[in-house]
Amino acid sequence: MASAGSTLLLWLLLLLPSVAISTVSSRGIRLELSHADTRGDFTGTERIRRAAERSHRRVNGLLDTGISSTATLKGDGIEGTASVHASTATYLVDLAIGTPPLALTAVLDTGSDLIWTQCDAPCRKCFPQPAPLYAPARSATYANVSCRSPLCDDPSSRCSAPERGCPYYFSYGDGTSTDGVLATETLTFKSGAALHGIAFGCGTENHGSTDNSSGLVGMGRGPLSLVSQLGVTRFSYCFTPFKDKTSSPLFLGPSVVALSTSAKSTPFAPNPSGGGRTSSYYYLNLEGITVGDTLLPIDPAVFRVSPMGGGGFIIDSGTTFTALEERAFVVLARAFATRVGLPLASGAHLGLSLCFAAPEGRTDAVEVPRLVFHLDGADMALPRESYVVEDRSGGVACLGVVSMRGMSVLGSLQQQSMHVLYDLEGGVLSFEHAKCSDL
Repeated sequence: MASAGSTLLLWLLLLLPSVAISTVSSRGIRLELSHADTRGDFTGTERIRRAAERSHRRVNGLLDTGISSTATLKGDGIEGTASVHASTATYLVDLAIGTPPLALTAVLDTGSDLIWTQCDAPCRKCFPQPAPLYAPARSATYANVSCRSPLCDDPSSRCSAPERGCPYYFSYGDGTSTDGVLATETLTFKSGAALHGIAFGCGTENHGSTDNSSGLVGMGRGPLSLVSQLGVTRFSYCFTPFKDKTSSPLFLGPSVVALSTSAKSTPFAPNPSGGGRTSSYYYLNLEGITVGDTLLPIDPAVFRVSPMGGGGFIIDSGTTFTALEERAFVVLARAFATRVGLPLASGAHLGLSLCFAAPEGRTDAVEVPRLVFHLDGADMALPRESYVVEDRSGGVACLGVVSMRGMSVLGSLQQQSMHVLYDLEGGVLSFEHAKCSDL
C-alpha cells in the first residue's frame, strides 16, 4: 500500500481543479493494439461470425437508455451519475498496473470513458480472465479517490469523510457489470511509458466478461477516459486489415504521425445537450451515401441527433461492422442488391443480412459497386475489402454493414487501412488511406 505521505500528496492533488495528474512526455506515446480474435485459433468464417456477434451486442448496448448505460457514484449521502457504455473486445492493448507492475490485457474503446480492471481486494465476484487479479494491497502506488475529488462526479458535494473512497457501479447493455471503488494507480505500457495517478475503477464484484481480457481502457470524451486524464489534444490510430494478425498502432499526444496534405477532414458534430450516455461519443455529420454513381435517396435527418438527444452518427472502435439506422440500411441494401445482380444467399452463419451466392463459389469474382460515405466536407470512399466480407469456404460474399434502430455507427472494418486522427482541440477528425505497418 502507499505510504501515509504519498497518500496525502495524492489526496491533495485530487482536490486541485485539474484532474490530469499524469502528463504525456514530449515524445508522446505509441501503443500496439491487437485484434481480439488474433489471440485465438479461429477460422476466417469464425472470425466473421464473432465480429458480427460483437457488433450486434455493441449496438444494442449503445442504444441502451436505461440504468445499464450509466455509472452510479456514491459517497456519504450523495449520488451522481457518470456516462459509461457497453463494450465488447475488438481491439486489445497490453499494459501493466501498479508497483511492482502487474501485466494485463484490456479492451481499448473510443466509445466509453472508464478505465477499470478486476481487483482482488478481495474480489467478491470475478469472471475468468487471462491474467492474475490485480491486488491493490500489493502495490505501492495505489490510492483511493476521495469522494471530494472532481473525479467523483461532483467536486462541490459536501462530504463528511473525505478520506473515504468513491464507490461506483457500472452496468452495461450486454449484461456485464462492475462494482467497486474509484482509485488512482500507475499504468505502464510496453513502450516503457509510465503514467502516474491515473484514475480507474477497481472492480470487486463483476458479472459477464470482457472477452478474454482483464478490463477496459476508455478513450471517449468524458473526464474519466485516458485521453481526458492525460490532457492530450490529439490521438490517432491505424487499424490493420481485418484478416491480418499484425498489430495496429495508436498514437497519443506529440507522437501522432502527421497526415499528408491529401488527407480529408470533417468536424465533429456537437454532442447532445444534457450529458449522460452520449457525452462520451465522437459524433460526425453524415450527409449521404453513394452506391455506384448514385446518391441514395436518404433523408439526411436520419443521421442527425434529435432534439431529445437520440439518433446521430458516431465513429467507434468497438463496433466492427458499420451499423446504419434501419431506414437508411433498407435503401442501401436495395441499391446494393440491384447493382450486384446475383442470387441472394443466407448469411445467417455469418451474422450478416445481405449476402450473395458467388458464381462458381468464387467470392473474389463478385463485382460490387463503389461505396462512399459523404461526411461534412469530406467524402470517405471505401475500398472493396472495407465493406465486402467473403466466406470463401461457403462461396458467399456479404455486405459488411448491419441494420440498427435509433442511431448509426461507423465501425472499425470500414476504418481499416486508414490513418484516423482525432484533433480534440480543433474539433476535427482527419483520415487518409495508409499502410499501417509503415507508421
